[in-house]
Amino acid sequence: MSTKGKTALVTGASSGIGFELSRILAKNGYDLILVSQNEENLNEAVSRLHEQNRNVQITPLPKDLSQPSSPQEIYGFVKEKSIRVDILANCAGIQVYGNFHETNPEDNIRLMSVNMLALTKLTRLFLDDMVKRSSGKILNVASTGAFQPCPLNAVYCASKAYVLHFSEGIAEELRGSGVTVTALCPGATKTNFAKRAKIEDTRMFSSNLMEAGKVAEIGYSALMKGKTVVVPGISNKLMVESIRFSPRSMVTRIGKNLMSRK
Repeated sequence: MSTKGKTALVTGASSGIGFELSRILAKNGYDLILVSQNEENLNEAVSRLHEQNRNVQITPLPKDLSQPSSPQEIYGFVKEKSIRVDILANCAGIQVYGNFHETNPEDNIRLMSVNMLALTKLTRLFLDDMVKRSSGKILNVASTGAFQPCPLNAVYCASKAYVLHFSEGIAEELRGSGVTVTALCPGATKTNFAKRAKIEDTRMFSSNLMEAGKVAEIGYSALMKGKTVVVPGISNKLMVESIRFSPRSMVTRIGKNLMSRK
């Protein structure tokens, strides 16, 4: 299928899975609109992608998705430029680590704004156009944490459970419409995410990290095939399956152990 003239909009695009997915999309001929809060990092990402893909148009759009107005501003920019977004990839996400009662309430509100509210608003805005033309793909980045409650990571995992359930629900609503929704559920991945969240020394992020590029490749393949849920990596798949048959009390204890510092 030709991708000439097609456009993908990627949030969280300046690093990690978002950047690697953008690289794959550009390599496959998609023009890009890249969204990230950090304008300097975003421009650097655009430069790197331009060096490798001179035949695609790459537009940086610095926006802070924790601000309620950002999704509408992003959509307004696209409509003003008369750009048709064929793929929406909601990759942006943040984390707040620690015992819930000891965390900053405002940090948790910001997490929920980025991980859930902005993702939902962007999906709703762009989905309308996709349904009308019976064509489009949406990728929402969840987590293996979406399948379980996790102490020390409670709000983050709850937000990713929302992303997973939301994506599965609307994917079924859209069956036969020409529009697909895919939830990508990676485990611990080698990105700057853990460093920013200050969780590099937890047991979860101390070993068996997948490369962000590999996660993005698996996510892209699932997106192109119209799969609803994809969990990258055999060990991650096994963990997710084991959760289904384990007592909830055991699941939370194991989760706490994995998220504890070494």
